[in-house]
Amino acid sequence: MRHFLTLADFSKDELLEMIALAQKIKAQTKQKKFVPYMEHQTLGMIFEKSSTRTRVSFETGIYQLGGIGLFLSSNDIQLGRGEPMKDTARVIGRMVDMVMIRTFEQSKLEEFASYSKVPVINGLTDSYHPVQLMADYLTMIEFGKEKNPIVAYVGDGNNMTHSWLMLAAKMGFELRVATPKGYECDPQIVAVALEMAALSGAKITFGDDPKAAVKDADVVTTDTWVSMGQENEKERRIKDFAGFMVDAPMMLLAKSDAIFLHCLPAYRGYEVSEEVFEAHAEVIFSEAENRLHAQKGIMVWLDQHRND
Repeated sequence: MRHFLTLADFSKDELLEMIALAQKIKAQTKQKKFVPYMEHQTLGMIFEKSSTRTRVSFETGIYQLGGIGLFLSSNDIQLGRGEPMKDTARVIGRMVDMVMIRTFEQSKLEEFASYSKVPVINGLTDSYHPVQLMADYLTMIEFGKEKNPIVAYVGDGNNMTHSWLMLAAKMGFELRVATPKGYECDPQIVAVALEMAALSGAKITFGDDPKAAVKDADVVTTDTWVSMGQENEKERRIKDFAGFMVDAPMMLLAKSDAIFLHCLPAYRGYEVSEEVFEAHAEVIFSEAENRLHAQKGIMVWLDQHRND
């Protein structure tokens, strides 16, 4: 049974197979050809964290593949009333064909997957957001930025940064991470990424100077400074992240044809300026749409490899 928990679980070739499927299915979708790759299959969607893009993209995606999505919040199922994760996994895994979970701890996701009889997809945890990175890489391909790119990540060392580390390490490109002091990436995740990078030839560097990271970059990306559950830290974080907003002067340091990515929601005036966001809106909203197509590629690939 193959699960989609982190990008580290797959080879470069396997990730590219998923992207190729996403491209194929996206092209079919644009032509209004809805091939029932997962006809009559049910996707259980467990949300302990709310979301706009994750719910809409997965629910629409499974429907376009010929199946149906079941939205399950922690208020709707016994998981929210104290049922052990492993019991929920063993029940739901006998009733649906695939499960997507958006939760807090990576360990909860991994426990669910270890007891599940069907493929499990990480819709986001506090440690990783791998489906977003598949959408990001698909967007990089579409905008001609996948060939030996230099990617600069500016901001918090969070689940998005960790996922960029995994993508760079697998694909073998250069990633420069700039985080304020005290907001660095998880050292254990960094160690895993660097070990993989040694095999792929990826160059991954860390620092606290966003301008140095962005200089001559092909792709510049960031994320909100105040993630869900961190609202009480907002004022302190805004002070700590002074100088880390991706604004026009910072983007001028990147290559002239560089693109800016943001997983959304974006808070203008904090991690990105209004000017930069609007200048790259076509890329950003293509990236958002690609959540739908990338996730269809992931689901179909997992379905095709469920007996591996």
